[in-house]
Amino acid sequence: MKYKSRRKFIKEFGLGALGLTAASSITKLKAMNAAFLNNSTNLLTNDYKAIVCFYFAGGNDSFNMVVPRGNPEYDEYAVTRSDLAISQNELLPITPVTSDGKQYGLNPAMSNIHQLFNTGKVSFINNVGPLIEPTTKIAYQNNSAPIPLGLFSHSDQIKNCQTGMPHLRTQFGWGGRMADMLNDMNTNQNVSMNISLAGTNIFQYGETLVEFAIDPYGGSPGIVGYDPPTSPFNAKRKEGIDLLLGVDHPDMYKKTYTDILKSSLDGSIEFRAAMAQIGALSTFFSDNRISQSFKRITEVIKAREILGFKRQIFFVQMGGWDMHGELLDSHERNLTVVDNALSEFHNGLNEIEMFDGVTTFTISDFGRTLTSNGNGSDHAWGGNALVMGGDINGGDMYGVFPSLALDGEYEIHNGVLIPTTSNDQYFAELALWFGVSPSDLSTLFPNIGNFYDPSSSMPPLGLMNL
Repeated sequence: MKYKSRRKFIKEFGLGALGLTAASSITKLKAMNAAFLNNSTNLLTNDYKAIVCFYFAGGNDSFNMVVPRGNPEYDEYAVTRSDLAISQNELLPITPVTSDGKQYGLNPAMSNIHQLFNTGKVSFINNVGPLIEPTTKIAYQNNSAPIPLGLFSHSDQIKNCQTGMPHLRTQFGWGGRMADMLNDMNTNQNVSMNISLAGTNIFQYGETLVEFAIDPYGGSPGIVGYDPPTSPFNAKRKEGIDLLLGVDHPDMYKKTYTDILKSSLDGSIEFRAAMAQIGALSTFFSDNRISQSFKRITEVIKAREILGFKRQIFFVQMGGWDMHGELLDSHERNLTVVDNALSEFHNGLNEIEMFDGVTTFTISDFGRTLTSNGNGSDHAWGGNALVMGGDINGGDMYGVFPSLALDGEYEIHNGVLIPTTSNDQYFAELALWFGVSPSDLSTLFPNIGNFYDPSSSMPPLGLMNL
């Protein structure tokens, strides 16, 4: 089965084991949801919104994605990056709406994204990363500022970017917690609003919701041969499975597991039935797992009314970014896949007339060192991110793009940059657009008050049309 019955059962098991403590937590969450539904004007409308988290697993060398192009800044970049530098004349020039007086360009593998930027469909977040509070170079060197847990560690930084809580280790992702808040907008009880094209992930793991995992190529096959039965044997097997699932177990753990298994099976059947009703897309999608993931997302969004969704959260993961060697060629190959996939997704969403309702954003474990290790780069901190959507203030760059010179204001060692924009600001902007109340931002991102006043009339970054 292509769904998370076991994982969801474990969560239910935990509720039983913890008793009133866990039950109280769920009750409080439901109360918060109800208050939010009463107070938020966003939820009184019939609009549909989706966010797509595009995770670059391994740590994207994003200062070779967005590059300073003007002579003084490019010279700093070229000296620092040495054998990892992209030729100045190969960069694709961009002119952000908000100028800092410098010139910038994109990696030559990003020709489609270059066009999307120039037409206001894409923006970049500069030097963003996990912070607990604003941190200076002196504070870092003096150990006088709190630092995200496990800095430079893959396992810890995966959690940091997917939970929004760099100060503690938790299994709950900010996408999952956001879904807990907003799930009452949707009528579907079998298919989660969190749809994963990459199986289990931290980002979509909530207190009450987990992901509904589908395959980019196979969709949600459920139990092979169950619906419809493909042979007399499978017909008998289906009858036996239905009998087992129909038993009312007195033991709460057996009952919980059976109920979840039945719900998952019902969800798979419902999902396939919806997909069968929407018809084929005419947009071309490349035959690779990433492009096919975005094709599948387009199809699910097309079926949103059949499935009963007003809000959905999607997760796509692409590996191969931990480039300690062969960086230039490997990075170009990866960016070419990303470039094609996002362009195809843009075209597919336009085909179903839903580009304005979908925001796609990138995250990664961390940025990478500006300095070369001889043929690649190593684990670092701040990096650049990309956002695509019809409801963004596009064609712009948000946050401070730092000097890439060694010994610069934010460079702490070996080309590691302290972020100048916090993940909290980045994620909070997306959450507000998605429908989270400003008063609930601190629930999602406990450190947001160190970077932004949720009661402010101004947005955290100005990226989204709020």
